[in-house]
Amino acid sequence: MTGRRQKRERAMGFELVFVLTCFWACNPIHVHANTNTKDVSSLNVLYTYLNSPTQLTGWTANGGDPCGQSWLGITCSGSSVTAIKLSGKGLNGNLGYNMADMTSLVELDLSNNNLGSGGNQIPYGLPPNLTRINLAQNQFTGGIPYSFSQMTALSYINLGHNQFSNSLNDIFFNLSNLTFLDLSFNTFTGNLPNSFSSLIDLATLHLQNNQFSGTIDVLANLPLKDLNIENNHFTGWIPAQLQKINPVVGGNSFTSGPAPPPPPYTAPPPPPPGGRKPTPSINTPVKKSGLNGGAVAGIVLSFLALGAVIAGVIIIFIRRKLSKISKNQGTDEPLTRLASNEYGGSELKSFKIEAPKSSLSTSVSLKPPVKIDLYKSFDEKDLTMKPILKKISFSSIRATVYSVADLQVATDMFSPDNLLGEGSFGRSFKAQFDGGKLLAVKKISRSALPNQSSDDFAELVSNISLLHHANLTELTGYCNEHGQRLLVYEFCKNGSLHDFIYYPEEHGKSLSWNNRVKIALGSARALEYLHETCSPSVLHKNFKSSNILLDGDLNPHLSDSGFADLIANPDSQAAEASSGYNAPEVVMSGQYNLKSDVFSFGVVMLELLTGRKPFDSSRPRSEQSLVRWATPQLHDIDALDHMVDPGLKGLYPAKSLSRFADVIALCVQSEPEFRPPMSEVVQALVILVQRANMTKRVLNADGPDTESHNFV
Repeated sequence: MTGRRQKRERAMGFELVFVLTCFWACNPIHVHANTNTKDVSSLNVLYTYLNSPTQLTGWTANGGDPCGQSWLGITCSGSSVTAIKLSGKGLNGNLGYNMADMTSLVELDLSNNNLGSGGNQIPYGLPPNLTRINLAQNQFTGGIPYSFSQMTALSYINLGHNQFSNSLNDIFFNLSNLTFLDLSFNTFTGNLPNSFSSLIDLATLHLQNNQFSGTIDVLANLPLKDLNIENNHFTGWIPAQLQKINPVVGGNSFTSGPAPPPPPYTAPPPPPPGGRKPTPSINTPVKKSGLNGGAVAGIVLSFLALGAVIAGVIIIFIRRKLSKISKNQGTDEPLTRLASNEYGGSELKSFKIEAPKSSLSTSVSLKPPVKIDLYKSFDEKDLTMKPILKKISFSSIRATVYSVADLQVATDMFSPDNLLGEGSFGRSFKAQFDGGKLLAVKKISRSALPNQSSDDFAELVSNISLLHHANLTELTGYCNEHGQRLLVYEFCKNGSLHDFIYYPEEHGKSLSWNNRVKIALGSARALEYLHETCSPSVLHKNFKSSNILLDGDLNPHLSDSGFADLIANPDSQAAEASSGYNAPEVVMSGQYNLKSDVFSFGVVMLELLTGRKPFDSSRPRSEQSLVRWATPQLHDIDALDHMVDPGLKGLYPAKSLSRFADVIALCVQSEPEFRPPMSEVVQALVILVQRANMTKRVLNADGPDTESHNFV
């Protein structure tokens, strides 16, 4: 009995434990959610970049459990964060660099705050599976990151009331689920991108109060129900399909009157001379005359018969004349033949009169003659299609004018001791002026300006003088005297990046990893300015490490900007290929574009990473081309360690190195359309710098007993 009672009590104990376990498991008050570690890390970084605001209750910069502890504005599903809703919380700062790790996040609402203040842009990496993003009523600058093109689930985008200023890139091709897009009250510029036509579900589009230009034809076939495009610079016609939805279009320069039919569009034929009306078509009613149908038919047949007789007489006449010419020239070969069934037709073929005693030949064709403008001068060069260029006077250029004598004194008669370097357009010399001021004087070679025209030089100086950016060499003056063409620039103490990489002994040290990332970022910002801020965009066409000059703090300054018009298309593909900087499309066809500069930038990044020259004939054949050798290894961590410049002596962080290599891989892709715009490159490099700054803050708080805070 005792044994049976013990078994019964033991069974009841198990049942009680089971019931209590179920109760505790089902009671949400006692559930301890273990939030996804990547989500926790991303929110920790976001909190830091928002300057650790106290109003975000529950949030912390290290660890925590957002789902279990109910952080303000956080919604979860299980252990994953699915929504962040922090509208109107008085937040400032910027978004974190690793939000792309939040793969379960579908909604991000940070509207009506003060984010982006201080010139910050939307970071490149955002949660990839977002369906809704609302960043309206903030202070973000720049443009929309290219990473938006990969967020294919997006149905709602609101970026209105910010400070965006760039043109829109073609990032909408994959956003077919988008139903709402608001970009209003910014300063976006340029034409609407062609990828807008892929927004097949778009119902609401707000673009008002920007600086868009061009036509809105790309919107014609979208299923829009709400369209506001007022206060822009749009031109052309409003498509008929859009007029049906009563769009808000005021403050533009649209053409009044009915819009032309959609393409393909063929203009009606011009009226015949004399102001006579064209012949009516078969569907056009003809005004009755005194002639009946039989009479009209008889007249038509008579004209046709008469025409046939005249044509026959002309043909016989021509054949007799040509036969006489043939006999006179001593040849029995007929010079024309009537096309028969042998030639598949019945029309008179072209013929050629051969003159044995002369090198001239005359070609005769029965095609309609080309209309000749009797008032046009018959010059060898047809200038009708060339734009009329306005001459630029030196008096309109805001830059200091130097005399040849002044520059000769400052450079010690252009002494070889003051030679800084020799580039594609001439030699540069160090110039020291009164008071110890140092400048650089570029002496433009005659081959760079073959015409040696003052007008050409004035245009060059004018174009360069308009370029102002912290990472461009600043033009301070020029000299146009006694046939000399000289440009005066700011002086960069540490010379070119090329020399610093390959001859570090001259500087007593090699570049640290931090400095390499800083140089890459500054150079990227220079190209971003030329490509996306200047209007029209400015091609560099000569981007290489020898054209990146370093000041005393190792900040980069891109030189030779504004010289693109002086760079001829490459004559020798082999010679251009051997330089290692030019993109495949330049090597193959000599055609440059903005993405060609991006490729060259990627090559310079490879130089910073590896310490190798873009093309080095002294290496084994498989390693001579830096891009071909390095590209297959850029995503291999182990291979990267062997590629790194030995001058770094292993002092670099592996994660930063990997991200740096990822940017390079994007830039040096063989297809131009797959290379990112420079604004995206800048974003990616900014993330590396931001990581470094955050690491410094954390390490300084723990104690500066390590050198790792120098890493990015």
